[in-house]
Amino acid sequence: MRRREVIFLLVGGFVEWPLTTRAQQSPAIPVVGFLSGRSPSEAGYAVAAFRQGLVESGYIDGKNVTIEYRWADGQYERLPTLAAELVARRVNVIAATGGSVAGLAAKAVTGTIPVVFTSGSDPVQIGLVGSLNRPGGNVTGVSFLFGDLGPKRLNLLRELLPQAAVIGLLVNPNYPSALPETRDVQASAQALGLEIRALNATAESDFESAFAAVVAQKMDALLVGDDPFLQSRRDQLVPLAARHAVPTLYYVRDLVAVGGLMSYGPDPADGYRLAGVYTGRILKGEKPADLPVMQPTRFELAINMKTAKALGLTIPPTLLARADEVIE
Repeated sequence: MRRREVIFLLVGGFVEWPLTTRAQQSPAIPVVGFLSGRSPSEAGYAVAAFRQGLVESGYIDGKNVTIEYRWADGQYERLPTLAAELVARRVNVIAATGGSVAGLAAKAVTGTIPVVFTSGSDPVQIGLVGSLNRPGGNVTGVSFLFGDLGPKRLNLLRELLPQAAVIGLLVNPNYPSALPETRDVQASAQALGLEIRALNATAESDFESAFAAVVAQKMDALLVGDDPFLQSRRDQLVPLAARHAVPTLYYVRDLVAVGGLMSYGPDPADGYRLAGVYTGRILKGEKPADLPVMQPTRFELAINMKTAKALGLTIPPTLLARADEVIE
């Protein structure tokens, strides 16, 4: 063999070997499991916001990360099975969204896969984390504080309807924040000289009877409690409130946008975006135990003036001036 040929083969072999090794060692694209108690038909904005958070952390779905979705469609009893599917799939992170029930289901099936939750309930109170600043374990996320704001929403209703005496509170008793929210609202009502009557709804079939009770018992208004199931059924709740002429205050803007009277709470889309950011940070190597639970710092009051007019209500100027969004 000529010397030139020997050199070519040696050089060729030297170049070829590391390229092959690099291809064999290239890391697999990480997989994020998106577990939700909600329905895909009404949670599009949540998915978009979550994906935006991933983008901010350097991850693009379909390019350098894959998202696998599991939806419970408001049937919370399905969540443990759906969470177990994601564990069996060996996802890198579980984004447990659409209510604290998803986070609890994910935590129950894995102590090793990182879990990033979004929760309207107090995550410490319901056992998702040990503390907000030092979550510990494999779980962290975003707390919306929806349930904690029940007394504030009651005060807003009192400002809107100063002559009101009896207020209904629609809750899903199967949701973790239902009991503490009911207690907080009742305590606040007692201080205001109001009476609270709790109404339970665990399925769509309960809505008609709940509103019939509001009318029959001559309740002056209705508060809708924190629960993604109730939020996801806005196309049933809002028309019922309109048909029975019940002034109703919700915890998310979604329902005001489709004709609800008022809402007060944080922007859920921003919470989902932050959950996406945390998911990206964990994919890069950070530990859930070292990431404090995030909480909103801004709360929005939305008022639908068209609905107020249909109900024959005049919004007090002081309330209107504080509104972050007025829908004409």
